Amino acid sequence: MKYLFLSLAIILEVLGSSFMNASHGFSKAIPTAITIVAYIACFFFLSQALKSIPLGIAYAIWGGLGIVLTALISVVIFKQPLDLPAVIGIILIVAGVFVMNFFSKTAAH
Repeated sequence: MKYLFLSLAIILEVLGSSFMNASHGFSKAIPTAITIVAYIACFFFLSQALKSIPLGIAYAIWGGLGIVLTALISVVIFKQPLDLPAVIGIILIVAGVFVMNFFSKTAAH
């Protein structure tokens, strides 16, 4: 259940970020409302996941996957290209999350 909550938090964070972009600086009511609801729900599910996943691990997964998915949405939906340094940076973030989850002994999970 803990990873279901974390997955929902990630999906809702990406949804909130996407609609924040679509709100054009909170000047459009419906995308703004979706942004607010998505972030409230996101943080609720993240808080539920944190009951059984260490903060550092949960936040690394949440942030890392959120960055990757948001970048993909920005390319596919909003037609915002990524240059090579951006792609390399995203790969490094994913590599860091992978290393932290599979090799770190600092937080048992």
